[in-house]
Amino acid sequence: MAITTLDPRTALVLIDLQRGIVAAPTAPYPAAEIVARGVQLADAFRAHGAPVVLVRVTTAPDGADAAPGRTDGGPAGGTRPEGWDVLVDELGGHPGDIVVTKRNWGAFYGTDLDLQLRRRGVTQIVLGGIATSIGVESTARAAHEHGYHVTLATDAMTDLDAEGHRNSVERIFPRLGETGTTTEIIELLGRTHG
Repeated sequence: MAITTLDPRTALVLIDLQRGIVAAPTAPYPAAEIVARGVQLADAFRAHGAPVVLVRVTTAPDGADAAPGRTDGGPAGGTRPEGWDVLVDELGGHPGDIVVTKRNWGAFYGTDLDLQLRRRGVTQIVLGGIATSIGVESTARAAHEHGYHVTLATDAMTDLDAEGHRNSVERIFPRLGETGTTTEIIELLGRTHG
């Protein structure tokens, strides 16, 4: 379903736009394009007085706070270079932004994201970031389960591979919310909050 509306209390939530993640190869869009579109969205939301949430993922050096459980992919984590979990410079430096640190794929579990949004009366979130089929999709699923209206900025997200991105955009996201481009969302934001 294409984007139809933005609630008066809509927040932007950008997932894992941090140094170590944007340095990885991504598809179908390069990470630099996702950062640029994230900046466009964040600037528009800030200009309209709407909340901007920047989510970052980190783990303890020893991996003690990693999600438990066995997977075919093996243990997550490992040694990370210093600063890998620092938000990209292009999005930093805005004292009004909300920064959420997570230790899982999704931004709701084990964080204060829901509390931060509800305190501000937020009823809808616009999502973007990296990776579409991991952090973005996990957060979208939880947002839907928490009762938020969900809009997904499909050109402001990318994945580790194009097929993972396509599957989320075409098969999963239509069941969780509405989708739109960065331009469509910014235009609708201007009409809603103008």
